[in-house]
Amino acid sequence: MHRQNTTLTISKATASGTPSRITPSNVMQTRRRMTQNYLVIWVDGNIDSNNHDCQNTLELLRTVVSDVNICTTSEQCVQFLNDLDDGKAFVISSGALGQHLVHNIHSLAQVDAIYIFCGNKTIHEQWAKEWTKIRGVFTSMNPICESLKKVARHCDHDSIPMSFVSKQTMTAEDGSQEQNLDQLQPSYMYSVLFKDIILEINEDDNKYMEALVVYCRDQGVSQRQLKYFQDNYHQKSAIWWYTEEIFLY
Repeated sequence: MHRQNTTLTISKATASGTPSRITPSNVMQTRRRMTQNYLVIWVDGNIDSNNHDCQNTLELLRTVVSDVNICTTSEQCVQFLNDLDDGKAFVISSGALGQHLVHNIHSLAQVDAIYIFCGNKTIHEQWAKEWTKIRGVFTSMNPICESLKKVARHCDHDSIPMSFVSKQTMTAEDGSQEQNLDQLQPSYMYSVLFKDIILEINEDDNKYMEALVVYCRDQGVSQRQLKYFQDNYHQKSAIWWYTEEIFLY
C-alpha cells in the first residue's frame, strides 16, 4: 500500500472523555480481544478525530497496525490496557500526558513499546531516558510508524508456534513410527491438517475478496487502500498481498 508523509497538527479542541475506537464501533468491551496480537493506543488530550490532519495520521498508523485506538486522558489509557485480554499494546503519548502516564503503565506486561509524540523533544528527552520501554521522543509520526513496523513484525514472529520433530521420530520403522507420531504436540498435528485442508479448498476468489473488503472496511481501512486492493489483486499475487503491512503475516 502507498504511504502518506503526514505531520500531525493537533487541534486545540479537546475530544470527548470516552475512549474512541477508530473502527466503527465505539463500545469498549469488558474484556478486550484483538484480531491481531497487538494494537496501538494513541493518548493525547487534544486529539480531534474530525480534524483533517488527525485523520491522515490515523490512516498512516493503520497502514502499520490495523487496530488503532485513541484516548484523551491517562486514566482512559490505563483502563483500556487493563481491559486487554491478551496481546501487546504500543502506546503513543503526548508529551503533556507522557510522564504521568508512563509511570502508571510501564510495569504492565501488555505494554510492549511507548513513544512520546510532542512538539519539543528537548523538554521530554531527559525524563524519557529513565524508562526502558520508551523507544524515543518524536516530533513527527513518520519515524514512529517506521519503528512500529519493526516491533509489530517482532510480535508477529514471537506469536508463531513452533514444534520440533526429532530425527528418531521421522526415521522410525513402520510399527513404531505410528506410535511416535501419536506423541507429537497437538498444535503441530493441527497445523499439518490445517495446511492440507487449505491446499485442497477450491473457492471463488471474487466472492471471498468481496468478503475481505467488507471486513477491512468495518475495521477502518481507508477506501483508497481498498480500491487499490480490488484493482490490483489477482490469484498469483495472493502471497504478495499476504505479506503487505496491512494484512496479517
